[in-house]
Amino acid sequence: MIKEHGPIGRAQVARRSGLSPASITKITGDLLAEGGILETDTGESSGGRRPILLEINPTGGYVIGLKVTEYGVIGVLTDMTADVLEKQKDSLEGTSPEAVAACLASQVDSLCHAAGIPREDVLGVGVGLSGLVNASQCLSRQNPFLGWRDAPIGGLLQSHVHVPVYIDNDVNTLTFAERLFGHGRGVDDFIVVTIGRGVGLGMVLDGQVYSGAHGGAGEFGHTIVQEDGLLCDCGKYGCLETYVGESGLLRAAAECDDLPAVRSMDELIDLGLAGNKSAMAIFATAGDMLGRGISNLINILNPSLILISGEGVRAEEMLFDPMHAAVEKHTMPVLFPDTEILVDPWGDDAWAIGAACLVLGEVFRSPVQNAVPSAVPQMSG
Repeated sequence: MIKEHGPIGRAQVARRSGLSPASITKITGDLLAEGGILETDTGESSGGRRPILLEINPTGGYVIGLKVTEYGVIGVLTDMTADVLEKQKDSLEGTSPEAVAACLASQVDSLCHAAGIPREDVLGVGVGLSGLVNASQCLSRQNPFLGWRDAPIGGLLQSHVHVPVYIDNDVNTLTFAERLFGHGRGVDDFIVVTIGRGVGLGMVLDGQVYSGAHGGAGEFGHTIVQEDGLLCDCGKYGCLETYVGESGLLRAAAECDDLPAVRSMDELIDLGLAGNKSAMAIFATAGDMLGRGISNLINILNPSLILISGEGVRAEEMLFDPMHAAVEKHTMPVLFPDTEILVDPWGDDAWAIGAACLVLGEVFRSPVQNAVPSAVPQMSG
């Protein structure tokens, strides 16, 4: 409440939360004593004494976010407003859950040391992973890049670091970050679409990040867009990811006789931006496919905002002009004007900041939600 609406007075917190003024006084008193919030300026008065405003104390604690990739780990240590105080990249020395947990624990120590932050001031560690994740059980159900099935990575890491550990799908972590600090702040219904090596989806529905019954919601890249289409890494045919993801685009380039040998996405993008018609046509086809998929999301979910990011946004208008055209063509006319689409480029460390926001999301919601009955995700250990 204070995070989302601050600076804010105690009376406003009571009205918005539905809790009694006495309960709010007790909760905010505890938070002030712990250093989690600050009393700042006074607000406008509607009669009587001017209210003292409350806001989050940026240095009231610190969190660590770790993004696990196929080849390494991107880590950040942030304050309570997700400002990055230290960031690092490390290679993985092994891909077993035990080896990765040890690597993550080492980076936690390294980040604390480099930032000069005592370990006891770290409130928790968030981890973003590719694939299917059961966040409530801190379990990586399936990781396509590391070959994991039902890996208890949260519990393994927590046994090393001895602080709360939260894990989730990496696109969900970005969605948490947008909900707390980005374009999604104050928006109750929005979705995040990421394009890069794969195609991901994060959803905020009615103000809550939605992950499905067992953490499997959001596999947008594996929706079928072409019956009997190209073979996907998941083993199915015709998935959106095979036409829009990095491997699909490079495969299309390799099959095109009019293109020179293309070894990377950067080369393909450079060809398109230089005016190569064959390269531009590949991105146009991908943009059309992506737009059709997004129109289905709008027709089903009716979000007010769609954020598109990831490494694939480097293709710029070559991808997004045909995408926008397809969205307008295939979305129900009454729903199309209701949805704003923003392309939001992120840097590599955004994935790790998103993971840090898993912890911040828990910290920010717990004082009020712990005062009333609610289902709070369990942490491993």
